[in-house]
Amino acid sequence: MASLDSVSIAILLGAVLVMAGILSSLLALRFGAPLLLVFLLVGMLAGDSGPGRLQFDDVRTTYLVGSVALALILFDGGLKTRFASIRTVLAPSMMLATAGVLLTALITAPVARYVLDLNWTESLLVGAVVASTDAAAVFLLVHTQGLRLRPRVGATLEAESGTNDPFAIFLTLMLVEFISIGQSSASHIAMEFIQEAVLGAIIGVIGGRLVVIALNYVALPQGLHAPFVTTAALVIFGGSQIVHASGFLAVYLAGIIIGNRPTRAHNSVVTFLDAATWLAQIVMFVLLGLLVSPHRLLSSAGGAVLVAFALMLVARPLAVLICLAPFKFNWREKVFIAWTGLRGAVAIFLASIPMLVGLSKAYLYFDVAFVVVIISLLLQGWTLAPAARRLHVALPRAERGPRRVELDLPGQLEQQLVGYPVRSKSLYFRRGLIPSWSKPTLVIRDERILTPVEADPVAPGDYIYLLAPPERAEALDRFFVDMAPSSAPDPHLLGDFMVSAEHTLGELAEIYGVKVDEHQAKLTLADYFDINLDRAPKEGAELALDEIVLVARSISGGRVNVVGLRLPEEEEKVVPRTRMQTVRRKLADIWASVAGV
Repeated sequence: MASLDSVSIAILLGAVLVMAGILSSLLALRFGAPLLLVFLLVGMLAGDSGPGRLQFDDVRTTYLVGSVALALILFDGGLKTRFASIRTVLAPSMMLATAGVLLTALITAPVARYVLDLNWTESLLVGAVVASTDAAAVFLLVHTQGLRLRPRVGATLEAESGTNDPFAIFLTLMLVEFISIGQSSASHIAMEFIQEAVLGAIIGVIGGRLVVIALNYVALPQGLHAPFVTTAALVIFGGSQIVHASGFLAVYLAGIIIGNRPTRAHNSVVTFLDAATWLAQIVMFVLLGLLVSPHRLLSSAGGAVLVAFALMLVARPLAVLICLAPFKFNWREKVFIAWTGLRGAVAIFLASIPMLVGLSKAYLYFDVAFVVVIISLLLQGWTLAPAARRLHVALPRAERGPRRVELDLPGQLEQQLVGYPVRSKSLYFRRGLIPSWSKPTLVIRDERILTPVEADPVAPGDYIYLLAPPERAEALDRFFVDMAPSSAPDPHLLGDFMVSAEHTLGELAEIYGVKVDEHQAKLTLADYFDINLDRAPKEGAELALDEIVLVARSISGGRVNVVGLRLPEEEEKVVPRTRMQTVRRKLADIWASVAGV
């Protein structure tokens, strides 16, 4: 009975620890504290050196939980990655994920050698353990601090953090094997790397396609799609590891394949995985915190702090500058990418590998990684938002989306029902705007189900359901949130080929002679962008209007407020100066009337 009681107590304590971690996240979200740090501290307080006095030294269980958690995190990251968004930054991202990790480890190694009194191989192992960035930490902090990164910077960090973990794990395992056996060769390392990378990629792509086929053609009971996909991800990971392929690379690629193809229950899968990865991270962080001994940390804290600062201020920046040198990133983007190399649970997870195989000085690697993570989260984590704003690589996030209901329609994959509450200040209610690729289908009012014709006009408090492609469902959010006040465009931007987005298509057609459908003539340029773009407009977004191209030059309140006009090249060359002056005068008159001058 005593053994049964001990199991019950372990279950109770484990549940309490997870609950404490979840509740502590409220404080972290409120005050900007990195969540990873909170969960690690919860584990430390529960450990044998804290008030919890919980004896825990099971490295094998920690490694198992960490492997599963990291596999789910990478799979979830791949599932949310749009290949179209990272395709243009694949080359720089792969450079950072491979050469960048190696350079970071090599530059960190000399510092570790002299401050921790290690040999060169052991020092390189320290560098490899802390060389990779943590995707969960980076993007969680970006979200909680109210930032959205500029597309190229965000896509580069996203692709790098999703693919650098497999290389860091490979490098760590090779060094652990070398220290354990005492010998290795360059050809052996090269063959191992090729085997892990190539096999991992093949298994990931094939596994992802098989999951897509199973989702679309196997009639699973309602509610089992998400658990099936999650289990399939772990099967892909475990199968890859057994054949000595990179399971972490395989699940990331499988996630990208599944996330970029039409599948049943896509949104329920994403929602389920969000919860699963959240719980997996909490459990992993708490277990890693339990393994830490504050008393043991004191002996290596000084050297570990020096390693942390060398990593953040020298190794990572140099690696980023070297890897991005061939690519057209400006200095602000390079500095931000260098500073955003946050270290998280991956570093501590990698440091548990020497403990698992029983290397000498194994606890030193773990303690150094722990100190590096703490300093990285405190220093880089809390300065992420100021750095992004100072370097002009991020814009404030738009208002959080409304509560969205998504319903899959059996028998087809192209459309789903998306429902929203109608708000009095929303773009849909005030302007009657809806994207061209969506179709209002039914309205719920006072517990009655009505057709859009019966419900016309739609009133605040109604619930409207629309047909829309699953991959575009999120793009509908901006039509059902409260409209932000739109600031007046900078008059200095309004020249011959810059106009206010409050002009109508009819006014533009009158000046430039372009053809506009009658029913669209009263649409403003801002409306035209909202209706025809798949996602919220960003600076540089383009739309064709007959023979000219409209370019979004300024965004305010989530809407375009200044539009650039790109005329046909041959017309630009022959426009006489007198006509240019006439156009300028007409635009000035229109702008003056809109602005009330």
